[in-house]
Amino acid sequence: MTNKEILEKANSAISKGDYEDFLAFCTDDVIWTFVGDQILRGKEEVRQYMAKTYLKPPNFSVEIIVAESEFVTAVGKIRVKNKNGQSSDHSYCDICRFENKKMAS
Repeated sequence: MTNKEILEKANSAISKGDYEDFLAFCTDDVIWTFVGDQILRGKEEVRQYMAKTYLKPPNFSVEIIVAESEFVTAVGKIRVKNKNGQSSDHSYCDICRFENKKMAS
């Protein structure tokens, strides 16, 4: 699988609510950086974030995906529901760096 295909499968797992399957595509020491907000370090912090934020599986709409070397960039929209069932829409730009066919940051 290419890094682009890995990211697509990982995002599909999130859309299905299968967060453990998503985490299988990550290195143990994965780093998620939310620019200007927070940094998650390691699978456990990512797991906790998803459990808190993705109460229901989010809906993705990928508009652009570009792969170059060990990086894959995805640009699109995501809809997330909160604990009250209200949806919020967000634009996103994920830049993923891969190590040995796993997302590292």
